[in-house]
Amino acid sequence: MRTIEHWIGGSTTSAGSTRTAPVWDPATGEQQAQVLLAEPSDVDTAVAAASKAFESWGDVSLSRRTRVMFRMRELLERHEGELARIVASEHGKVVADARGEIIRGREVVEYACGISSALKGGYSDQVSTDVDAYTFRQPLGVCAGITPFNFPVMVPLWMHPLAIACGNTFVLKPSERDPSASLFVAQLYADAGLPDGVFNVVNGDKAAVDTVLDHPGIAAVSFVGSTPIARYVHDRAAASGKRVQALGGAKNHAVVLPDADLDYAADHLTAAAFGSAGQRCMAISVAVAVGAAGDALVPLLAEKARAVRVGPGQDPGSEMGPLVTPQAKARVTEAVASGDAQGAVVVVDGRDLEVAGHPGGFFVGPSLLDRVTDRMDVYREEVFGPVLVVVRVDSLDEALRLINANPYGNGTAIFTSDGESARRFQRQVRVGMIGINVPIPVPMAHFSFGGWKDSLFGDTHVHGPEGVVFYTQGKVVTSRWPHVQRPVEAAFNFPTAH
Repeated sequence: MRTIEHWIGGSTTSAGSTRTAPVWDPATGEQQAQVLLAEPSDVDTAVAAASKAFESWGDVSLSRRTRVMFRMRELLERHEGELARIVASEHGKVVADARGEIIRGREVVEYACGISSALKGGYSDQVSTDVDAYTFRQPLGVCAGITPFNFPVMVPLWMHPLAIACGNTFVLKPSERDPSASLFVAQLYADAGLPDGVFNVVNGDKAAVDTVLDHPGIAAVSFVGSTPIARYVHDRAAASGKRVQALGGAKNHAVVLPDADLDYAADHLTAAAFGSAGQRCMAISVAVAVGAAGDALVPLLAEKARAVRVGPGQDPGSEMGPLVTPQAKARVTEAVASGDAQGAVVVVDGRDLEVAGHPGGFFVGPSLLDRVTDRMDVYREEVFGPVLVVVRVDSLDEALRLINANPYGNGTAIFTSDGESARRFQRQVRVGMIGINVPIPVPMAHFSFGGWKDSLFGDTHVHGPEGVVFYTQGKVVTSRWPHVQRPVEAAFNFPTAH
């Protein structure tokens, strides 16, 4: 059995780990590897390596840091196919989808290549007589990332390139379900010339997470995952004095108005709901059909859901792969059963899907439920699988009330041909990321990613300008160089400008 180790101080190591967890092949249902689970001492070793590296890396020039990022960007592009196949083999998503997440993650590396502009300070001349003031930002020290299984390349790339380009060192705790991609990225960093210890990978479970959250040598923690764990990470890390950004779960709604191009909307809703088997924090899981749109939209969604080609992620003909674990498959099938029992109309049922040649795979087909209400568990809970529910409302105002009452506020979308409706929606909806005729409104790297309400704990979003702010701290300098001819008298009163 292949064993996946940690990456600490520039090389793979088992450190002091003795416990392991299985890494599945989701398409076959067979275990393909085991991953070491870190003990607290392993996290200590990684933080020590990162702390030692920070002593020099924090003073490395912006030009040298930028050169590493340019080389890293080139290596990510060169090895995109290989990395995508690693993701597909452990996560289950199709290779084309895995390539997409690598490209979106690489965009953050590209943003980090321009870190010198993002870190520019400000200067004010003569704020008082013979006094100047200026600002600059400095790195925090050792930063950590705790990342989910659903984007094993992209989400970590939202964190560590900016942290490292800003002069910090980094300890990544990826998901133990699909850890190999992070080890591959660590080797790319080494090939790009990043000094040993600047980037470290510690695989593990709750024991590793808790050690990261409590560790006095870690200055900041970034997290992406479910809302209950995001709240836990935020509260525990903040209690130990750390800077924290913790992104939680989602229940993303897409409003479809009667004036929308319904065939266009159905195409994009299908892709947004069932791509990556619905295992995306930005997946559309609720279609809100307004007025007459419902009767026309549901048959179109049903036709397109039945046409989705489900198969192994490595098969070029597959549009949707399996779920990541047997537990994930069980959770999704239970959600569909719950909706059925509570009165929803199961229009398309993917629970009994069989994929030829893969009887043990963790496959669930696209499922479409109509006449869902906000009291049903399938609406209230984050399913995180290929399940799209349709809620019918009479007006845009009712759609807005539905979305704004939901505890999640990650992403939302509206399909319409009316600019006034779209503008009212974007101004009144209480959600952080909004698409207008765009179902998955993930911002580009030069903006920042983050939701509202129970989808974000902390006050800064990920990557982009807010990411730079998160990974640095500001200094303000007030400077005077006295003239011999114009001596400045000290005063006991509070200083004021003059």
